[in-house]
Amino acid sequence: MSAWDELAALGSATVYEAAGREGLVDAELVQVVPGSRAAGPARTVRCGQGDNLMAHAVMAEIEPGEVVVLTMPRPAPVALVGELLATQARGRGAAALLVDASVRDVEELAALGLPVWARWIRIRGAAKAEPGTIGEPVEVGGCTINPGDAVVLDADGVAVVPKARIDEVLEAARERAEQERRKRSALEDGALSYDLDGLRQVVEGR
Repeated sequence: MSAWDELAALGSATVYEAAGREGLVDAELVQVVPGSRAAGPARTVRCGQGDNLMAHAVMAEIEPGEVVVLTMPRPAPVALVGELLATQARGRGAAALLVDASVRDVEELAALGLPVWARWIRIRGAAKAEPGTIGEPVEVGGCTINPGDAVVLDADGVAVVPKARIDEVLEAARERAEQERRKRSALEDGALSYDLDGLRQVVEGR
């Protein structure tokens, strides 16, 4: 299993906690493909406001396994991605799309199967006239995402790990998952988190 597959399997919540509760994308996002999860290095895109010209341009630069992060100067319910762009992204090997705007053609996107997370679902179309940037830091939900940072996406949300911390956080996430496995086993045998986590002492002083 690759590190990316492992991060995806561990999940956004575990990775976020293992990173010291850093890297939260604090935005309400729609998981367009139910049950999907993904992780990969960020390919960051800043589009013009209400414009998806750079969403088309980035298709020529995607490397397999990347999470394409599409942003605008201000989040707005304009569709930066529909079925045809998502089809290109899947064909280029993208691991997922994170769209800090809206998407449309959601039934077709779900059938396509490429994992997509978006802030909105709206039919309002984008212009294709304003050049933006590819490969510059962007911000989504208060979290700065740099090119190459790990982006972990699932039903719980999105966590971001700086590129320099990926190995460290992955190891910490493995350890956390193992601790939770042992704790789950104890809970199944009747133990209480009230006691296992030392919470009784906090509440009752003993």
